[in-house]
Order: sequence, then structure tokens, then C-alpha cells
Amino acid sequence: MGLIDNVERGLEKLVTSVFRGSGSSEVKPVEIASRLRNQMDAKSLTISQARTLAPNHFIIRLADEDFARAREWGAPLARELCTTALEHAKSQGYTLQGAVEVNFRKDPELKPGGFEIDATTSDASTPEVHNTPAAPPAPSAPPRAAARMQPVLDISGQRYALNHPSIVLGRSADTDIPIEDPGVSRRHLKIEQRGASTWAVDLGSTNGSFVNGQKIVGETELHDGSNIAMGQTRIIFRLVPQSQGDRA
Repeated sequence: MGLIDNVERGLEKLVTSVFRGSGSSEVKPVEIASRLRNQMDAKSLTISQARTLAPNHFIIRLADEDFARAREWGAPLARELCTTALEHAKSQGYTLQGAVEVNFRKDPELKPGGFEIDATTSDASTPEVHNTPAAPPAPSAPPRAAARMQPVLDISGQRYALNHPSIVLGRSADTDIPIEDPGVSRRHLKIEQRGASTWAVDLGSTNGSFVNGQKIVGETELHDGSNIAMGQTRIIFRLVPQSQGDRA
């Protein structure tokens, strides 16, 4: 038995009785897990030969009666389903843009025993959360000043803070960030800060530069989570709280 089989047995043992209705129809946790994996496969997006993005945010819609039962076991069930998603991504070689989230929602249009899963890709840089139906909100805390965000590049396990208006990447040792990749030109790509926005500018490279799978024609604006490809090198542009920028 593999990891997925173990997860499914855990789902059955933990919550099979949660969804049993008064009639013959029931929602089985293993069916939710199976459809969740199918949704990941169906909505995966190939960015490059070595990179395929898959959904990491799931909303499971249930009929009123099933939702009431699921709410009693929300956190344990959500954790098991998050594990299912993580193990499936690992087995298929998928890239997840952010933490895995599972939410339950009530859908009055569904009949008991029926369910739907909405799967989307979210690049929010948050810790892994297993969401259960919302509880009444706690009293709000006094507002805090928004943290200043630092643009960074994650390259081969290293993080480079973009502390200058213009940063040049390329194979030449004279560039701001040298890239050891034969498919990269000596002066390949420039990252420019323009006020609150960041732009990637191709410097006439031989093999071109790509953002989220689209070739840069002149320049392209970057957003948190943008994937940059140049040669065989893959770079992720991030916006992080300013203290987390590791290297200039």
C-alpha cells in the first residue's frame, strides 16, 4: 500500500460515519479525496517541461445536511484532505504555488449525498491552513500599519533582495546576479523598480526570457509569485516583509 492508500484508509476510519444520512445516500470521504485529486489533474497548468502548476486551494460544497455533519469534524477532515493533495502533488511532480487550503461551504442547491469541489491556484504567501467553516468573528484588534514589502528573487535555493532600481542578470561575472547557465546570455535580463511596480526587461537575449510561460516582448510587469525562465534557470519573484530579504 502506498501513501495515498494509507491516507484513504485514515479518511475512512476517521470520518466515514460523519456523512451518513438517514437514507441510502451518503458522501464518502474517499470519494472526496478521489475527486480532489482529479480536480488537481484536470486544472494543472504546464509552465515548462520541468514545471507544472496544480491547484492548492479547494472549496468543498455540500448539501445542508452533509455540511452540518462535516462541520463537526471540519479540522481533522480538512487535515486529511490537505495531506491527500500534498501527497498527490508529490507523486505527480506538481508545483504548488502556495500552501494547501481546504474549506467547506454549504450549497443549498445540492441534494444530500452530492458534493462539488472548486479547485483554484493561490499564490498567497501564508502558512499552511486547514480551514473549517467560519466561527463568529473575534473582537477586532486595533489596526496595524501595513508591513513594507521587499521584492526578492528566489534562484536555486538562494534569495536575492532587489535593493537597487535596476538589477542585471546574466552569464557574465560583471552582472549584478551572475547565472551559471549555458542557455543564458552574458547580459540576459534586467529587473527594474518603477515606484511600487517591478518590471522584467529582456536585454536582447539569444534564447529569450519568459514570465509565467509567456515570452517577454520588450518588458513584462512582475507580480508576487511570477515565474521567470531564462535558459534552464527558473526564478520566482516574491514580495516579502522587508526584514526577510536575505541578500542584496
